[in-house]
Amino acid sequence: MKDYIVRATAADNQIRAFAATTRNLVEHARSVHNTSPVATAALGRLLTAGAMMGSMMKGTDDLLTLQIKSDGPIGGITVTADSKANVKGYVHHPEVMLPPSPKGKLDVGGALRPGILSVIKDMGLKEPYVGQTELVSGEIAEDITYYYAVSEQVPSSVALGVLMNKENTVRQAGGFIIQLMPFAEEEVIRKLEEKIAGLPSITSLLESENTPESILTTILGDMGLSMLDTMDTSFYCNCTKERVEKAIVSIGKKEIQEMIDENETIEVNCHFCNSKYHFDVEDLKEIIKRSK
Repeated sequence: MKDYIVRATAADNQIRAFAATTRNLVEHARSVHNTSPVATAALGRLLTAGAMMGSMMKGTDDLLTLQIKSDGPIGGITVTADSKANVKGYVHHPEVMLPPSPKGKLDVGGALRPGILSVIKDMGLKEPYVGQTELVSGEIAEDITYYYAVSEQVPSSVALGVLMNKENTVRQAGGFIIQLMPFAEEEVIRKLEEKIAGLPSITSLLESENTPESILTTILGDMGLSMLDTMDTSFYCNCTKERVEKAIVSIGKKEIQEMIDENETIEVNCHFCNSKYHFDVEDLKEIIKRSK
């Protein structure tokens, strides 16, 4: 199954909803970063959230960054997404291994807490919007729910899940975000709360191979659910050798010339996709020529 997001409304537009399946992009992230199971689960959850939240952005060039700065063993996670649901990300310590949580699950909360979640929205204004909240559980879905409530005053229900195979590849990944609009009626709020409370865990829904459409139907099928559209989502990094060259130019011509004189080479590694870019002495000479 390809990765995609479904966008929908319910209850006469009093509810907006997003659901995603993201196994392929999370598996790609696992393979390029060689993440441990707990790091895969943490990164996969934030990538899934980023893809859905990015799809909420309206401008073609709008960018969303989700950043967790953590005092836990994982160190932190950074994810960026655009309005087309292209998403990329990395963890600071992909090798972290932890025993299972008391519930026998991957201990994402133990890997991340304590920490801070930052949501940065670059919408082409003079300054990007930045919202910050403390991690309430480190399990990411609860932390994003808390962020929406505190920073944006949007009552939300967020569920994110990553299931691993025994050989530590990704078996399933996905989630949903359901939000109440400011004009939502009390009866709609009550009914949605009951639905969410009686819902199986997102990992159970993913394990049963539910699609985004069927997940939304389970939650909102009797509340006037209207599927608006679908959007492909994928792990995509826009780094190129040309972009890296611009970063090298910023070092300064004097420093670059010193590297040439000392016959040094440069290797630049992209944090997001782990691509490596090599620049030998001849490359550095060309960079100086082009920067004149």
